[in-house]
Amino acid sequence: MQGTVDGFSYGVVTPVAAFLMACLGGALGLRCTTRSLRHRDSFKAGWLALGSTSIGTGIWTMHFIAMMGFTVERAPIDYDRPITFASLAVAIVMVGIGIFIVGYRGATALTLVTGGTITGLGVATMHYLGMAGMRLPGRIEYDTLTVALSVVIAVVAATTALWAAVSVHGFLASLGASLVMGVAVSGMHYTAMAAVSVHLHAASAAPTGATTGSMLLPMLIGPAVFLILAAVVVMFDPLLVMGDPDWQRPPARSPYRPGVPAPRHVPGYGRPADGTARSGGRGFRRSVPRGGHGSQDW
Repeated sequence: MQGTVDGFSYGVVTPVAAFLMACLGGALGLRCTTRSLRHRDSFKAGWLALGSTSIGTGIWTMHFIAMMGFTVERAPIDYDRPITFASLAVAIVMVGIGIFIVGYRGATALTLVTGGTITGLGVATMHYLGMAGMRLPGRIEYDTLTVALSVVIAVVAATTALWAAVSVHGFLASLGASLVMGVAVSGMHYTAMAAVSVHLHAASAAPTGATTGSMLLPMLIGPAVFLILAAVVVMFDPLLVMGDPDWQRPPARSPYRPGVPAPRHVPGYGRPADGTARSGGRGFRRSVPRGGHGSQDW
């Protein structure tokens, strides 16, 4: 029999909380990636790894916070722990591949498309693998066209995020990019959930629905703590938070070299605009080549 699906059993609480977690993970990932690209030091790989882990964890946490509001009438819901945490590993690894491609191969169009495609497919894989870990007395079916649309959104969102990581500088600009990324990731999630339909086994249907908050909350504690610790690391690095301050930037180079005197302008009284001498008045004025003692009247 057809199950009645409700993706907002807690109202706007779970969508807003999920959006904020996606924004937090995106902001941390973007700032770490920018740090690795603008300051090439021995910690480049470490910053890229922290950025990819932050984005992957933020997306995974966003997904399962949103799933806390997902219920099916007359069907208790549980989750397979190994599959659920395997989806977290997939998200981190696939996002990491995309970020490392851009971080080490440069921000060319080819690397952005390649890295964005891999990252987007990783996000989509994380979502549907997490859904595969759902346990309920029935089966879940998907609308093919809506699933394809969700994958396209994931790839576009990931490519845009990688472009922002290498192109957007400054705290406010990165904050705006992370908000856009949060909207894109949340849009991908709820588009994918719109493709879901549940068919329950009549004999095993429970008399009342069961919420999943108490089951998912313990699994979310670890990733949420990691995001908080990553935020603390970012806050203690001023280059990540504010970018390069103006007083640390090298001064603009002078057009003249040290030790070489600047050219001196000598007014040419009585000289036409084309630079030729002319007679009349006090006479004409002859210019002395550089190294002489100025001009001389005749």
